[in-house]
Amino acid sequence: MNQLKKKVAYNIAIAGITGAVGETLLKILEERNFPVASILPLASARSVGKKITFKGVEYPVQELTHDCFTGKEIDIAFFSAGGDRSKEFAFSAVKAGAVVVDNSSAFRMDPTVPLVVPEVNPQDAFKHKGIIANPNCTTIIMVVPLKPLHDYAKIKRVVVSSYQSTYGAGASGMYELMEQTKAWVNGGELKKSTFPYQILFNLIPQVDSFTDNGYTKEEMKMHNETRKIFGTDDMSVSATCVRVPVLSAHSESVTIETELKLTADKAMELLKGAEGVKLVDDPANRVYPMPLDATGQDLCYIGRIREDISAENSLTFWISGDQLRKGAATNAVQIAELLIAELLIK
Repeated sequence: MNQLKKKVAYNIAIAGITGAVGETLLKILEERNFPVASILPLASARSVGKKITFKGVEYPVQELTHDCFTGKEIDIAFFSAGGDRSKEFAFSAVKAGAVVVDNSSAFRMDPTVPLVVPEVNPQDAFKHKGIIANPNCTTIIMVVPLKPLHDYAKIKRVVVSSYQSTYGAGASGMYELMEQTKAWVNGGELKKSTFPYQILFNLIPQVDSFTDNGYTKEEMKMHNETRKIFGTDDMSVSATCVRVPVLSAHSESVTIETELKLTADKAMELLKGAEGVKLVDDPANRVYPMPLDATGQDLCYIGRIREDISAENSLTFWISGDQLRKGAATNAVQIAELLIAELLIK
């Protein structure tokens, strides 16, 4: 197991620095004043020569290779270059002494790799053997508000429908929605490339490819990852993931069934002080979570909390959260903060 050493500041590598998550990681490290000694920005060969700026210092982008970590004394390596790149290069970073926080799906269900959301299962981060996995964005946005409810009443079943923004498919997805909007206004052709169908004025009930059981890979991620994060096989999760014509931030309609009775009032009481959660629930005044409000934020917004009239011990609510920040980059940085915070108290 790679152990971080107590330092004043840490050497950080970011693989996939030119992507949306990589750029957001850099921004969040600066926003949260993470103790950074140096940055090693890594990307594919075509990005070599570009420069990134962190706290006024320029760093040239280098190629992600097996040797790029050697002799650099990297403490923490954030990977956000896709699953194939993580599988190929993450172990080289670990071999060179770094702890890897991986944002891809490469290691999430590996039983030897902890899957961590700091507000939910922080203790698991310290069981790593060099790699810690960052969960899927839709999973993260859901499990943060579920945590205090599960602790109180024990959740047995979750039924969730996600309303996932175009940015969740990358910058090209958001750009496609914007271009289709411009084309519609000007009477032009609505071109599509990122999505299989027109996304403007439409919903696409497919995120990722289908599996043999009729669920998509994205939906199975929510099932498998939620159970792993909570450390239980007793929680059933059924998801339907939908791409919607929203620029950024994902939303989710969630119904939970609990062992103990959980009233809407008690749920709101539990959520008011919950870590990583913002309670936005005043329907009489049309106050509820929306992706516009959650965009650019690190909290998971929850509202429309009500007792399910169709089943005993069930609660229904609505969540919105920024898929780039808490759904990816912020969660990764928080994992790194957990590791260094542990060093400070030793």
